[in-house]
Amino acid sequence: MKAAFESSALLAGAILLSAACARRVDPVGTATIQAGTIGNALPPVAKEAPVNAKIVKTPPKGELASAESEACPAGMALVEGEYCPEVEHTCLEWMDPPTSRYANFRCKRYAKTAKCNAPRVHKRFCIDVTERVEAETKLPRHFMSWTSSKKLCESEGARLCRESEWQFACEGEEMRPYPYGWERDSAACNVDISENIGRVGRLVDHRAPVASKASCASPFGVQDMAGNVEEWAQADGPGAGSKMGWKEVLKGSWWIPSRHACRQFQVGHDDVYNGAETGTRCCKDAVKSTSSP
Repeated sequence: MKAAFESSALLAGAILLSAACARRVDPVGTATIQAGTIGNALPPVAKEAPVNAKIVKTPPKGELASAESEACPAGMALVEGEYCPEVEHTCLEWMDPPTSRYANFRCKRYAKTAKCNAPRVHKRFCIDVTERVEAETKLPRHFMSWTSSKKLCESEGARLCRESEWQFACEGEEMRPYPYGWERDSAACNVDISENIGRVGRLVDHRAPVASKASCASPFGVQDMAGNVEEWAQADGPGAGSKMGWKEVLKGSWWIPSRHACRQFQVGHDDVYNGAETGTRCCKDAVKSTSSP
């Protein structure tokens, strides 16, 4: 089957190719993006759908650190709260001109209120604070396939993150479109590099050391969930799960001018595909709190 990929970027008036083959614009997934009118009359923001669960307030830093140390191993962050399965964002301004083929590709500025279109679900799990690194370096591992990522995580008593877990760790309860906020910031993360990229199968390596950009942090303190390397996740659902027919989902995109919002995704690579841009992040069930009944 011919792979169907996320479109990467405009480069010198052409489409940048990934390490495997050309990408195309895939659906954004459970995040519906609406284009708003920029000016005095912005479209009204719909009220959030009623939810079944109460939003959990973030505890003080001291309590949070204690909870994390008890619930998660070193190098992992505790993610706990109320997750929205279906989010709707309104883009107020796009980065690319309206005449561009990718006019609705990269959102520069979102409305600061997201709409939850489904009842929230409580989640509690651990996730790697950083992408997995190469031995004796601080660079994220790359040339990782879905299969090799799964084996790596399981060898350490962890697992691949479910896509919903990855998204919640990225966006938090306020459902941020980008891990760091509501406006795209090309300097916040290792993204939007458009020069000296290389070509198909021979990408120029633009990886940055993990956590080297302090501003590229999610509400839970998880680093580099936008750019650097693209991370494998497991489709939600029982067993292997499926998203558009695929169990393998790539999240966060990589260093090119691409879609780096928390809800955006790529499918179409099989479980053995690996490239200079593909890396690994693991999740793990959190230890039950000793204060729980």
